[in-house]
Amino acid sequence: MPSMTALRVLLALSERGSTTAAAESLHMSQSAVSKQLLTLEGILGAKVFHRQQTGLMPSELGKIYIEQARIAVKAMEDAAFRAARLQADPHRLRLKVLPIFGDRWLLPRIADFNQRYPEIEIQHTTFSATHSPEQPDATFHFGPDPLPGTDTLRMFGQDVFLVCAPAYLERLEGAETIEDFARGTFFEHPGTPLHWAHLAEWHGRPDLQPRNIVRFEYYTLVLRAIILGQGLALVPPQLIENELASGQLVNAGGLSYKSPCSYWFSVPSDRKPSAALVIFRKWLLTQL
Repeated sequence: MPSMTALRVLLALSERGSTTAAAESLHMSQSAVSKQLLTLEGILGAKVFHRQQTGLMPSELGKIYIEQARIAVKAMEDAAFRAARLQADPHRLRLKVLPIFGDRWLLPRIADFNQRYPEIEIQHTTFSATHSPEQPDATFHFGPDPLPGTDTLRMFGQDVFLVCAPAYLERLEGAETIEDFARGTFFEHPGTPLHWAHLAEWHGRPDLQPRNIVRFEYYTLVLRAIILGQGLALVPPQLIENELASGQLVNAGGLSYKSPCSYWFSVPSDRKPSAALVIFRKWLLTQL
């Protein structure tokens, strides 16, 4: 099998077209590059480049190995990066945060952490790239179960309230029961497991449907719509603490239900937590 150095030389020659240019890009001598090329061709038993006036051109064999070398080198670079990430930085913390959780719950509190621990740098990200070599130090997520392979803290989310603005409650003219509120407009986010059907089943009316259901792709729009007095929604009260305290939103009819889902704080169990992560988790407990 070709060595990793030989594969890097192969890629550099295919991109640069000459041993001189490839040597410069790899910070190697020209003779070292030529030796790696000869060794590679000796292993493969054929030429991987043809010399032309315009430079080195890959042979059919060379094209096959160049294509696979890109994959192999990238995979090993990713592995090296991920391995390096296992050595946690004691002064940096990278958190995977759900946008709605970050906006409604974490952001109003994080200034307190920054004031207490200014030496710790926190990076908030969604880590949306599925195959990214970078991995978060900890993850906030929402669902019925903890993430596999993690040490997990259940935060909140099981208590879910039916909420609306006081002005919308007045428009429903004395609504008090779930049947009354079914006459209204209900907002929900299709990707969040907080749906009218769960509330209706909890209250013994699985057949009951609201007059109108409006679905938004972003949960922030669901909250915005109910704050503006346009309808009802199911929301964990921790996400709307300020609005409930100020009276912008009210628990409609006192209706609620217990959800199987929760917000979780998860830390990979296969690596030693950094000092920053230990501090953050202790601070998080004080906020709960």
